[in-house]
Amino acid sequence: MHQNVNKFLRFLFSGLLFLSLFPAVKAQTVLLDPPEVYLGATGGMTGSMVMFNPTVNQTMPLLGYNGGLSFRFVTESHCGLQIEANYSQRGWEEASGDYSRRADYVEFPLLTHLYWGKTNRFIFNLGPKLSYLLQETDLVNNVTTPEEQQKTPIYHPFDYGIAAGFGYNLHTRRAGVFQLETRAYYGLSNIFADTKRDYFRASNYLNISVSLGYYFQLTGKKDISE
Repeated sequence: MHQNVNKFLRFLFSGLLFLSLFPAVKAQTVLLDPPEVYLGATGGMTGSMVMFNPTVNQTMPLLGYNGGLSFRFVTESHCGLQIEANYSQRGWEEASGDYSRRADYVEFPLLTHLYWGKTNRFIFNLGPKLSYLLQETDLVNNVTTPEEQQKTPIYHPFDYGIAAGFGYNLHTRRAGVFQLETRAYYGLSNIFADTKRDYFRASNYLNISVSLGYYFQLTGKKDISE
């Protein structure tokens, strides 16, 4: 069942990659003159866990930090492209409280950016995200007889999956753009080896983040009041 879901989501990942690139393809026909271009920074918290198969009991998501830079290119009303470079902390915490691990990633989301409104904009971001492991650390390790996930380092440093976020932008004429966003991520790749002879058949990330952001508007009409 889990493998069938992953196959479907990998197919969906390919479709989202195409849809995320679609606004860039349409950029040859600019409907906003000039286009709206933004450069910003975001920061916030993440809560993550790993979807293990066989199951590993986890309770609360492991909390971590995420933040980075964002480039937004809006060429037409209500639609654009957003590219990010972020640092993100993920991992898992086991229900026993005896073990937790944090993994630090650099990640590159490529998102279709949709919005509704003018001064008050509700936003929706959707698309693929590629990540690379920087390091991993045992935060808690009070285990005397370690199980497979506790003694095995992450095998696949590259991670990819689907990100979707919903949020709010407040556009001001002089002070820039303030943003609040909640985003979910589902990993389509496994962090541990997953051949038939390996212990885990699946070990993919699931996490949610909440972040605050600030954007400078570099080009485009700034007088967008209602």
